[in-house]
Amino acid sequence: MGLFSKIADRIFNRKADAPASASTGKPAPVIFEGSRNDPQVAPPALRTASAVTPTASAPAPVDVEAVLRDMADAKGGESDWRRSIVDLLKLLDLDSSLSARKELAAELGVDAGAHGSAEQNIALHKAVMRKLAENGGKVPADLRD
Repeated sequence: MGLFSKIADRIFNRKADAPASASTGKPAPVIFEGSRNDPQVAPPALRTASAVTPTASAPAPVDVEAVLRDMADAKGGESDWRRSIVDLLKLLDLDSSLSARKELAAELGVDAGAHGSAEQNIALHKAVMRKLAENGGKVPADLRD
């Protein structure tokens, strides 16, 4: 699991041991409603759970700013997570070392300035916010651009 996945898991409140998909790849179980002797009922082989179960709607986007603000408030509010990749990682209880940020830069394709420089850290923070927005997060434009 890459560092961005850990960031997304913390913000989107996903558990590391939860399955990535609700679909198991197995066919839906057969649901039979009615009498086997009733000619008006479709044969069991043609009726599946997906045919009788309404589909779930897509989840609402997660307000990334609100989640991070609440996390910062819960920890005392002393974080500069809005501008600092180091503070963002610390807020999420993730490794903020230079080697971790190098890994994250490689993962997100960020190549701005020397590793550990202010230029790279700013670019990395914006890349994380853009990627969160691409993955279902509601992120204000000033955090992405």
